[in-house]
Amino acid sequence: MTATAENGWTLSITRHIAAPPPVVWQVMTQRTAEWWCPRPWTTEIVAQEWRAGGRHAIVMHGPNGETSGGEGIFLEVTPAERIVFTDAISRADGGWMPQESFMIGCFELSAEAGGTRYRAWSRHWNEAACRRHEEMGFSEGWKVVADQLATLAEGGTID
Repeated sequence: MTATAENGWTLSITRHIAAPPPVVWQVMTQRTAEWWCPRPWTTEIVAQEWRAGGRHAIVMHGPNGETSGGEGIFLEVTPAERIVFTDAISRADGGWMPQESFMIGCFELSAEAGGTRYRAWSRHWNEAACRRHEEMGFSEGWKVVADQLATLAEGGTID
């Protein structure tokens, strides 16, 4: 998909996972730290309140001591189907605080061919934000993350 103003400057990836949606969902929500960012980076879960309006906060740790944090909320949580989140609002202090935002992200699951069609997309406020996300490695990074999720959901391990 080409990112345009008409589609919300969307970047997306898709893949088939050889496990049913409930299994993929369980891995997505209960083992997030294991698949969320490409190895050798690791993910620290600060908060994940799996409901609309719930806090979603993580810190990613790089192999050379780098860190990258993410603070936002879940907009939609539909079990075994969809997770939508944004960084436009912080719940870090328990309130609803607007913050400089980057995107709306989504993970969608649907049954397909005895497994799951996984689609992940990110929509951006403008072309510059979209371009910045692509330059950060969206396509490659989100593909790696999807592969890590698939490996776990299919019963494998990630080294």
